[in-house]
Amino acid sequence: MSADRGDGARGGPEPASRAVTIAAVTAPFTRDLDECLAAISRLVDGARRRGVDLLVLPEGALGGYLRALPPRGDDLAPRGGPPALDPDGPEITRLAAIAGDMVVCAGYAERDGRYRYNSAVCVHGDGVLGRHRKVHQPLGESLAYEAGRSFTAFDSPLGRMGMMICYDKAFPESGRSLALAGADIIACLSAWPASRTHAADDIAADRWRHRFDLYDQVRALENQVVWVSSNQAGTFGSLRFVGNAKIVHPDGSVLASTGTGAGTAVATVDVTAALRAARSGLNHLRDRRGASYEKQCLLAGEPYDPRRAARPAAPRPTAEHGSRPSRPAGPAH
Repeated sequence: MSADRGDGARGGPEPASRAVTIAAVTAPFTRDLDECLAAISRLVDGARRRGVDLLVLPEGALGGYLRALPPRGDDLAPRGGPPALDPDGPEITRLAAIAGDMVVCAGYAERDGRYRYNSAVCVHGDGVLGRHRKVHQPLGESLAYEAGRSFTAFDSPLGRMGMMICYDKAFPESGRSLALAGADIIACLSAWPASRTHAADDIAADRWRHRFDLYDQVRALENQVVWVSSNQAGTFGSLRFVGNAKIVHPDGSVLASTGTGAGTAVATVDVTAALRAARSGLNHLRDRRGASYEKQCLLAGEPYDPRRAARPAAPRPTAEHGSRPSRPAGPAH
């Protein structure tokens, strides 16, 4: 695990090398949970044959994403959306069993009492390693889901990790809060569609495909982390997804990509060496001046406290389930 924490300063002996084989998936997923789990099992089996340690599946890998975004579609009503799953239910247990000795991240619709969340879970054969609820909601998605409230780094057999979902990556604070909490690998799970207002015949020329790729490279570079980006593929309802799952080096270079079609991008990264190389000159976490802008940015959603502006952010708890909004941001589900 990297010794960079908070301000990026190193402490103690240099960590050992960590060669990690990472796979990022572009694939279609539907409402049929059994079909989704069978597809995930095939993807895990194929990845295992390639020596993969970390497999990142898309947003909505268990049960699919919304069929449409406002103003069309009935997915904004509870009956039309993806099946809402218990975060500790049988589907998550089965996902962990499929993962075995591999670390697997997958998206799903989470049920927590009256609330529904667009969530991601990171599992291993031993159980759940980390969770995330999508914080930033585009185009009326708040009518289908409640918003998450934080970004939480967690420990895994591969080192310290973090997750976010789709539109979360459009906000620099998302990745930065995870990097400050010590995440060396960040997984971004997406169901990122092509432009609906300026559709391109060739999806490779689509402007939202360009933005999807740009965010991936910039977030990896500005935080100097290993970035793993997955996405849905094909068409679901009225949405056409841009694909382009990829692994990005901490220097912002793309190590492997699926392109616009379905597939699995695989790359082996020595995480310790990659972070060391990226941070050996300009170390963005070390050199940042939080006191100059934290008050305005309200990083990680916390009120500004000048006493903490000069010290590193502490790692956050591994679970987000204990918190929920005092009142729903949208209809209760």
